[in-house]
Amino acid sequence: MNRRTATEAVHIQEVGLRDGLQNEPIVLTVRERAGLVEALVQAGLKRIQIGSLVNPRRVPQMAGTDQVWKMIRKSQGVRYSVLVLNERGLEQALAEWIPHVEVYVSASDTHSRKNSGASLKQALSSAVRMVSRAVEGGAGVTAGVMCAFGCYYEGGVSQERVLEIVAALEEAHPTEIALADTTGMADPVAVKRMVEALGKAIGSERLSLHLHDTRGLGMANLIAALEAGVRSFDTSVGGLGGCPFIPGAAGNISTEAAVEALENMRFSTGVAAGELLRIRSDLEKLLGRTLWRT
Repeated sequence: MNRRTATEAVHIQEVGLRDGLQNEPIVLTVRERAGLVEALVQAGLKRIQIGSLVNPRRVPQMAGTDQVWKMIRKSQGVRYSVLVLNERGLEQALAEWIPHVEVYVSASDTHSRKNSGASLKQALSSAVRMVSRAVEGGAGVTAGVMCAFGCYYEGGVSQERVLEIVAALEEAHPTEIALADTTGMADPVAVKRMVEALGKAIGSERLSLHLHDTRGLGMANLIAALEAGVRSFDTSVGGLGGCPFIPGAAGNISTEAAVEALENMRFSTGVAAGELLRIRSDLEKLLGRTLWRT
C-alpha cells in the first residue's frame, strides 16, 4: 500500500481481554483484568472489549466480567464493549448499562452447533432478535459474522451466504457489521472481494474486521481490507486469541504490530506503541509465558 501524505484515522479495538484470555489456562482476577483495561485506556485505545457475559462454568476465564465493568473508571470517548452470547447475557449488559454489545453468528452450520449448540438458522434468528433488543435498549451494537472466510469443518464459505446473513442482521439496525476470520483461512484476495461486495451493500465505513493469524496472513489481510476502505479492526496485545472450538486456530493480529504498520503507512491510531510493550510485558508476567514479539 502506498505511503500516505495525509493522516487518516483507523480505529483499533483491543479484544485480548476476551478473545485472548478465554483461551488461557490461567484465569486472571477481576482486579487484574480491570487493571489491564485501565492500562489500555492510558495507552490511547478508544475501543476495548472488556470480556464476555457468559456462563462461567463454560468459560471460567470470563467470570466476573460485570464486576470488571463496575470496577473500571469510565473514560470519556472510550467505547467499552462486551460480547453477549444469549438473551440472558444481553439482559445483563443492558441492566448494567454497558454502552456497546457485540453479537455474533457463524456462517458455518457445523461451527455454529459446536460454538453455540444451535444451527445457523436458529442462531441467526436469535442474533437478529438480540440486536433489535439491544438497539431498543439504547446500546451500540456490533453484529458480526464468524467464519466469514472459511470453516475448519466445512471448508469454504460462499460470499453469498455471508451477504445473506449480513442482510438479515441489517434488518435489526446494528451500529456496525463485523466480519471475523475465525479460522484464519482468509487471504488478501478473498478479503478484498468480500469487503468490496459488502461495501456496495452497506458502506465500508460501517465494516470492521476481526482477523486471525493462523496462516501468517493476518497483516496482509488487514492491508487488503484497508485498500478496500475498511477503517476498523480488532487486534490483541501480544497476539493473544484463537477459538476453543476450532483446532489450531491461532491468535489475532497483535495490537503492537498493527499500530506500528498503520503508523508507518501514515494512518493515525492514537495509540502509544511504548505503552503497549509495557502492557505486553505485564501480561507475560500474569500468564507466565512469552507472547508474540517482533
